[in-house]
Amino acid sequence: MSLALKPDEEKMFEGQPQGFPFGDFDLEDVMLPEVVDGVPKVSQEKYQKLTSILTKILSGPGHIRENGLWHPVDEATGLSKGCVFVEYETPDQARAAQAALHGYALDKAHKFSATLYDEAERLAAVPDEYVAPEPRDAPPPENQWSWLSDRRGRDQFVARFGDETEIYWNDVAKQQPEDVYKRSTWTELFVLWTPRGSALATLHRQGVALWGGDSFGRLMRFSHQLVQRVAFSADERYAYTFSEVPPAGPRDPLRFLLIVWDVRSGRKLRVFEGPQAEFAVGAAARPDGGLAWDAFRWSGGAAPGAPSFLAHLKKGGVAVYESPDFGLVDRKSVKLDSVQSIEWSPAGPVLAAYQVEEGNMPARIMLMRFPKKEELRAKNLHSVAGVQLSWHPQGDFLAVAVEKWTKSHKSTNTHFELFSLRERDTPIDMLELPNKAEKIHELVWEPRGVRFAILHGDGSRLSVSIYSMRDGKLPGARGVAHLHTLVNKQASSLHWSPAGRFLVLAGTKQTQNGLMEFWDTEDMSLLSAGEHYMATEVQWDPTGRYLTTVVNAQNSTDNGYYIWSFAGQLLYKVERNRFYQFQWRPRPPTLLLAEKQKAILKNLKHYSKKYDEEDEAILMQADTEFLAAREKQMEEWREWQATKAEWAAEQAEAKKALLGDRLRDGDFTVQLAEVTVVLEVKEEAVKL
Repeated sequence: MSLALKPDEEKMFEGQPQGFPFGDFDLEDVMLPEVVDGVPKVSQEKYQKLTSILTKILSGPGHIRENGLWHPVDEATGLSKGCVFVEYETPDQARAAQAALHGYALDKAHKFSATLYDEAERLAAVPDEYVAPEPRDAPPPENQWSWLSDRRGRDQFVARFGDETEIYWNDVAKQQPEDVYKRSTWTELFVLWTPRGSALATLHRQGVALWGGDSFGRLMRFSHQLVQRVAFSADERYAYTFSEVPPAGPRDPLRFLLIVWDVRSGRKLRVFEGPQAEFAVGAAARPDGGLAWDAFRWSGGAAPGAPSFLAHLKKGGVAVYESPDFGLVDRKSVKLDSVQSIEWSPAGPVLAAYQVEEGNMPARIMLMRFPKKEELRAKNLHSVAGVQLSWHPQGDFLAVAVEKWTKSHKSTNTHFELFSLRERDTPIDMLELPNKAEKIHELVWEPRGVRFAILHGDGSRLSVSIYSMRDGKLPGARGVAHLHTLVNKQASSLHWSPAGRFLVLAGTKQTQNGLMEFWDTEDMSLLSAGEHYMATEVQWDPTGRYLTTVVNAQNSTDNGYYIWSFAGQLLYKVERNRFYQFQWRPRPPTLLLAEKQKAILKNLKHYSKKYDEEDEAILMQADTEFLAAREKQMEEWREWQATKAEWAAEQAEAKKALLGDRLRDGDFTVQLAEVTVVLEVKEEAVKL
């Protein structure tokens, strides 16, 4: 159906398809008009030629409808108006044409500007005079550090199970976790606290979101399709998101996309992308040729305001990028032939690198400080089969476990090169175990101390040896001293308290026997022993007061977690089906001076008395609340029983009225009757 148009309306719709405007139509079937500006203004002699050229160009991205191109002319000057209106057969074609033609250069003097008609109408409706919007009061941001002000000094943790993600206070006084926040389907992969605990990151198909404050509202989001990993700088100012890009075909190489972000503004700072093989070097390479996590490494914590660094291996060197723009330091990589692995110091921008032995060149351990690229110390090694780098949590020492080939090259021996970074010229001590052929399972440094523990041995029963970086003969003198060895231990991992002194021997990882031993290394006394069968993880809380053991969903039964005291007392258990993740909320570095911390430790008994009284009051309050809840339940039971008693009395009166003298309570006889039922009779012929 078409509408009859007046002469002036026919001129308005000149060049449109026959019957336009339509009286009955579906918006989905109507073409999406497009305006192309930047067209040359020509006279009538060149009009037809230009129109033909434009038709050919504009037909490339899509099919133009019949009479769907209108090249208007200015009647006053006789020149074309320098624009074209185009209508394509489908809206998708119009959108594709807009994307393809916008910025198209017809010649040096004319570049197309393509705009969809509805967008052009919106822009035309914008008033010529600017009217400032009315100011709105922005709500004050929530305090991201309010959780540190808990009067009882409790810590928080996050737990994921099933589709649920829940955040709790660790309320040991009540021997149960206290709810803080919970949400279903909050993440599609996992959650991660930022290094100082100010926010929680969740991963989704569209990217990463940060949540914080008392209400755990969304603070920021980073758009990264199919993101798989996220990592934050130590000062939480920067982050990067990482994903593997699926290959377009079976022969295409594995690719990746890594985006560096400014956490506060959400601004994209730098993008790394390309074939993974170009970055998969040494320890950063997976067996399939892809990138191992985490191939890109953030530098450790530095002084406030100091720059952050991001490093990755490359063939023949290490690339180090510096904030805030993340350009290469000195605009060039550090040349290190045959570099195999790198590790940043947790305390600052000091990088340890290991170069493998190649030809006549020995293996080499090198320490370099950035951004000056100052080489602090290097050590050459020969006949090396493998190296493991282990930094002290405060960056005071670096332990290098060196596995060396014997002369026959049929077996290996292991010794340790120990770098002391707080000493002048970074001296190196060497340590060999009494049995050099023993397998070394791990070396763990004591936080805030000078000791380290080594798990070594063969078979199911191993030994734990504890050493000190201070020679006991002379106070404060440097030198490696053996302190103690524990033998025949069914342990597969060692865990120092973040506060030092206390060491836990755990049967996790390969054994998963769940045996736990809590040791005080000051006098080497066994505080307690316990068991959490099939435990897969052991985590200390940030203060070193409590320990968690976890059985996650990789085991089909007994999922959940146990909370222990530092001395090995089991405080409470929580069972959850399909338990995936447990993580304590980190704490930022303390602002107390070292002198103040020493004074607190000196007067600890005075402070502990105060908190013991508070804990006792909390327990009494909990008992009172428990008794009150039980009394309430009893009162509800009595009320329910009273209503049923009234109903029973009414029923008795009704029966008495109905039966009269025939109602006899208790006048009955109980008889036991046996009934025999024949289910089937079957006859068979028997041969004699």
